[in-house]
Amino acid sequence: MSNMPFEIGKKAATRDAYGKALLELGRLHPEVVALDADLSGSTRSEYFAKEFPDRFFDCGIAEANMAGISAGLASCGKIPFMSSFAMFTSGRNYEQIRNSIAYPALNVKIGASHAGITVGEDGATHQCLEDISLMRTLPNMKVICPSDATEAYKAVMAAYEIEGPVYLRLSRFSTVIAHDDSYEFRLGKGEVLKDGNDLTIVATGLPVPASLEAARELEAEGISARVINMASIKPIDKELLIKAALETKRIITIEEHWITGGLGSAVLEAISEDAPVWVKRLGIPDVFGESGPAAELLTKFGLDKEGIKKSVKDFMNS
Repeated sequence: MSNMPFEIGKKAATRDAYGKALLELGRLHPEVVALDADLSGSTRSEYFAKEFPDRFFDCGIAEANMAGISAGLASCGKIPFMSSFAMFTSGRNYEQIRNSIAYPALNVKIGASHAGITVGEDGATHQCLEDISLMRTLPNMKVICPSDATEAYKAVMAAYEIEGPVYLRLSRFSTVIAHDDSYEFRLGKGEVLKDGNDLTIVATGLPVPASLEAARELEAEGISARVINMASIKPIDKELLIKAALETKRIITIEEHWITGGLGSAVLEAISEDAPVWVKRLGIPDVFGESGPAAELLTKFGLDKEGIKKSVKDFMNS
């Protein structure tokens, strides 16, 4: 019987997977320690804290200090997983991550929960839409944005094996689980969910299921869309992207992030020299988010199934 705590077809948030995977890593590896910034109930690091109180450190509302402590623990041979909201992990303590963790390439894993507009009613101040951009520009940093709880669980387990700093982008919003226990996360590799010849949809994180659903409906309307789940933002699967660009001639990127500096920018950088084709970026435009239910915000910014279908059709007709 599988040990996977998530079932295909059920709903869960990727932050739940982070907490459960962190707990499992704690049971398997005594050198794993966890840190949080007074948000363990939200980030789900509380699972680890309850079972391993001597290996859990609540740093209070002091993310910059937490980054420094994590760096110190890593330099002593521990493998720290530090957790907070994405807005605070990537924003409030960017300098500390840059200089204390990424620069010396220390083995610190960053669990960044509540990313994107699906934080919902917390509003623009808490809707982190720039974290992929900030983290992927740092040398030595790996950036992972899983699409469902199973992929998140596997990615957290893989992060333990990856040498050096890793940024894990996680969600508050629960979504349907599409991957079963046979799925294996591979750093630097994309996942082809559907083949197609007219264009390629490259999506990351929460918009992946909606992108696949949209592509299946578009097939019935005569548009053959290839769908790639790109959970590994850095390193990105350049080979797969170039192949898709050469074969389908058009790419649309879909992300719950500002279109500046995120997945769309990473894809453009990957293909521009070897396979320059038409690329459309779908995400949050150059505006801040706003308070509202998560599902309504996804609709507002065109990141639900119908919005993705419309963007694809407009792109094909342009």
